[in-house]
Amino acid sequence: MKKDVDDYLQEGIYGAKETNPAERKAFLGTLRERVVLALTKGQVMKHKGVQQLDQAMKENPDSKLLLNGNVSFRYFKKYKQVASDNQINYKTVNNKSAESDYGIVLTYDHAIDKENIFLQEENKEQPTKQKEEKSLLQSLFGIFK
Repeated sequence: MKKDVDDYLQEGIYGAKETNPAERKAFLGTLRERVVLALTKGQVMKHKGVQQLDQAMKENPDSKLLLNGNVSFRYFKKYKQVASDNQINYKTVNNKSAESDYGIVLTYDHAIDKENIFLQEENKEQPTKQKEEKSLLQSLFGIFK
């Protein structure tokens, strides 16, 4: 495909065309097919996934770490330390116009098509919810006795 004058003018005015801009905004400037591991902002703020990130970095020594610039830098201390320990480059991505749910993305510059890129957490909330329901039902039946 040959570029004409209009293409050059459009690129000069609006910048280079970008593939999948919504996906790039979500994954801090990269594409989902390049992601090794993604942690949500909530997981980062609770310091979850540090060991999983460390393991992923050991398995993917040529990857790089993207940090969401909309999250306070104090939450990244442990993650930056793990990146330094594994000699993984990291950078902060500041895009005020793009809202992303992800706080950290470990990625490559090329596609790897990893199926499961999200942190697997044990669901510890469900048993307490069942206990709450039982106690609520017990308390209701206690009223009717």
